[in-house]
Amino acid sequence: MGITWSNQMPVEGKTVLITGASEGMGKSAARQLAEKGANVILVSRSVGKLEAAIAEAKAAARNPETQRFHFISADVTKPDYAPALLAEAIAWNDDKPIDIVWCVAGMSTPDFWLEVPLSQTRSQMDINFWGAAEMAHAILRLWCAPDAPVVPEPKHLIFTSSVLAFFPVVGYGPYTPAKSALRGLADTLVQELEAYPQNVKIHVVYPASIGSPGFERENKTKPGVTKMIEEGDPVQTPDAVAAGAIQGLEKGQYFITTALYGHIFRWSTLGGSPRNNWVFDTIMCCLMPLIWIFVLPDIFSKIRKYRKMHGHPANYRAKAIEDHKS
Repeated sequence: MGITWSNQMPVEGKTVLITGASEGMGKSAARQLAEKGANVILVSRSVGKLEAAIAEAKAAARNPETQRFHFISADVTKPDYAPALLAEAIAWNDDKPIDIVWCVAGMSTPDFWLEVPLSQTRSQMDINFWGAAEMAHAILRLWCAPDAPVVPEPKHLIFTSSVLAFFPVVGYGPYTPAKSALRGLADTLVQELEAYPQNVKIHVVYPASIGSPGFERENKTKPGVTKMIEEGDPVQTPDAVAAGAIQGLEKGQYFITTALYGHIFRWSTLGGSPRNNWVFDTIMCCLMPLIWIFVLPDIFSKIRKYRKMHGHPANYRAKAIEDHKS
């Protein structure tokens, strides 16, 4: 958890499985890991997008003559999807264990939690939490089985959460609970895996806004007050987020943030979570409460001003449609 200068997650010659790999951050991560010499298995629902993504990863391969690439079409929202998917992946991998699993698949449909059916929260929980939890349960039962080998080099399980798991923002009610649940699961697994002799590392990536097709889709339902609060926040490219995440993984970090305000949110809410650097993170955790004295009142003030200008949230969507027509 401290400062280290050696690569804690070398991937050359290793097999990496990535869910949500057909676009955005997942596709960028697949290509960048291919550039570092990894064999990559891409997972998503859309075969057409997977074909394009795997071609991009192959073109970037460090060792094109020896690296291998494969894709599997799967829906991570389906119960018990992971065991069959892993069986196919391991068979393709010459019956050798997968070395690294990165759960990227996710989606956000922002709105007021009170104004949309509860089913919208359930559907986002299915993909953002259960999609990763199903995979984690299946792969960890393989890696940590009584007859699984005990070797010095670790396996790596990587979750993808969101900075909203550190600090929730109005308008993400249907989305934030799933990403917060991922953090809770990861914190628990870090402790639980200490009971097993196998060497398995857990990591959680907390991206901020990513300029991807998913970001364009979520902006279609995002309330105006949310856009106002986020105004001025930097939007990172998928390549930048993937590169920042991989850099954090190579440093052996547990909680990985890729933007300045992601670091700030992480320092604000670490609580009982393991630190990346015990000294520096502890100092920043002590400083952050002073900053929130000024930041939180400003956020609440913006919400109240927006309410006075626009009225009841039930009217926001109708007004947005009228504005779009005009």
